Amino acid sequence: MLRICLLLTLFVLANSCASKKDILYVQDIVGAQSQISASAYETTIKPNDLLTIIVSADDPLSAAPFNLPITPSYSSNGSQISTAQQLQTYLVNAQGTISFPVLGTVTIAGKERSEAVDFLEQQLKEYIKNPIVNLRIVNYSISVLGEVSKPGNFTINDEKISLLEALSMAGDLTIYGKRDNILVIRESGDDTKINYRVDLTSSDFINSPAYYLQQSDIVYVQPNNAQVQSSTYNRNTPVYISIASVLISLVVLLTN
Repeated sequence: MLRICLLLTLFVLANSCASKKDILYVQDIVGAQSQISASAYETTIKPNDLLTIIVSADDPLSAAPFNLPITPSYSSNGSQISTAQQLQTYLVNAQGTISFPVLGTVTIAGKERSEAVDFLEQQLKEYIKNPIVNLRIVNYSISVLGEVSKPGNFTINDEKISLLEALSMAGDLTIYGKRDNILVIRESGDDTKINYRVDLTSSDFINSPAYYLQQSDIVYVQPNNAQVQSSTYNRNTPVYISIASVLISLVVLLTN
């Protein structure tokens, strides 16, 4: 009976251990000078994006009608109230359009950021000379959930982040994170969601459409088998202890 208890303990420990091949990234890269190329990247504007669009030109006065007015922003700090100037934003509606000064309703969703800039500059050339458009997505953020050290929602200021950078911001995967089946959930322009499965143990993931994340992407790291089994054993530990205690008591009684 004691042998059975020992074997049961060894079985639990063996199944709760993660092997080396389960935790190493890009295992197929050999040598320090291995070269891999990442997939192409360009931010695509989507419905519900918040945009700041600033128009400038050789003549600042001619560009003024095409800019939203700057509004004051108030913040309270105890008994004091501070005021700061804040740019107004454009909300891309469900139809993928924005209401732009002078130009009226402009369809912008579905365009890559550079395409949107070129499109607006072409429209503005009918009114001003040498227009320059500066466009930014101010609510660009991604979420990382699951088996990472610091799950949460992260704002990305430069509108470009890779999957590895996002996982780094979340404190990297825990030892229990499943590295060969990362789930990336992405919203498309037609209110549907696209799911990508990424294997970080292979360098092929760098060519995945999910290598560079887009705004509002959700990254989910699943627990590996060791964590699932460990959780099961932890929940059942009191039961195992009770059974083992009864068996050992029986052995003691029978041997006396």
